[in-house]
Amino acid sequence: MKLLLLADSNSSHTIKWVRSLRKNNYEIRIFTLYKPDYNVYKDLSDILISSLGLDENHKFGDDTKISKFIYLKAIQKIKKLIKNFNPDILHAHYASSYGLLGALSGFHPYVLSVWGADIFDFPNISFLHKNIIKYNLFKADRILSTSEIMKVETKKYTNKKIEVTPFGVDTGRFSPRKVESLFSDNDVVIGTIKSLEKKYGIEYLIRAFSIVKRNNKNYSLKLLIVGKGTLQQKLRDLVRELDLANDTIFTGFINQDEVEKYHNMLDISVTFSTDNSESFGVAVLEASACGKPVVVANVGGLPEVVENGITGFVVEPKNIYSLADVLNKLILNPGLRIDMGKKGRERVINKYNWDDSLNQMISVYNSIIN
Repeated sequence: MKLLLLADSNSSHTIKWVRSLRKNNYEIRIFTLYKPDYNVYKDLSDILISSLGLDENHKFGDDTKISKFIYLKAIQKIKKLIKNFNPDILHAHYASSYGLLGALSGFHPYVLSVWGADIFDFPNISFLHKNIIKYNLFKADRILSTSEIMKVETKKYTNKKIEVTPFGVDTGRFSPRKVESLFSDNDVVIGTIKSLEKKYGIEYLIRAFSIVKRNNKNYSLKLLIVGKGTLQQKLRDLVRELDLANDTIFTGFINQDEVEKYHNMLDISVTFSTDNSESFGVAVLEASACGKPVVVANVGGLPEVVENGITGFVVEPKNIYSLADVLNKLILNPGLRIDMGKKGRERVINKYNWDDSLNQMISVYNSIIN
């Protein structure tokens, strides 16, 4: 089957779909707006990428930076790609930018996946933006969402059926294991693996860590912040201001193949996002698959992937005292951490296994063709 993807080729989610679908004998072409990292696909020489080569500063869901001229240029390139490749299915990942390109291409069958900010934020910018989303959904033959809450949000703009296709986790790769750690065995390590951007609420995690650090002087508590982003210097300054520099490690950028190693350095994983654009907690599921208790903010799709009080805790966003309270419970009770971690991994295996997610997507494609 020939599949043309309109998507950010550098996204870890796109990369995962492409690799898995290729193993299932799909012939794949990718159109991306941004400069591709060809090294990601260097072992897949038959995956061809067409690109406009936009800079990274167009990212983070700010589609308003993409001009009409860019869309016109992109459409011309996509139509030429369609003519030469003759795909069986066109699948756009992201309902605003790539969704509009898919809709304007006029190609069918056309599958559209909503991702998060494209459906939670983009339609609220203006009346025009809302109607762009409505148009993109109207043109789609199938609409997919990774979470129930995003399905509900998408329903505001279409009467079509929306299928939930969760983004699963490779439970073989993400599993509990002993790794070479940056910390000692006596340390209790609290941390997060997210981009250092405002919407991920890392400032609130740092402030909550400061509270539990003061209240648990008999414990060696450490904070691990994994990732890069525009707030890196601001967050480092906050750590110094709160006198946490000796207890905090910023890793900066890490390669995707290192993510599971850092999950396994943690004793408690925190994803404390501040808005609903956090549509589905992949990083949360990865942590659970590694046997870690998880703490998440009650926003977006995060509560869907955590059984509150069973596999972790769900607390109100931006509330550093509520966050500190549940962190304190987990710090003082190692048995609870172990129990929540085990139950979290069991839940991922049963509900969010990557093979099941892949088979569900393949089933969607097959039903379209048949």
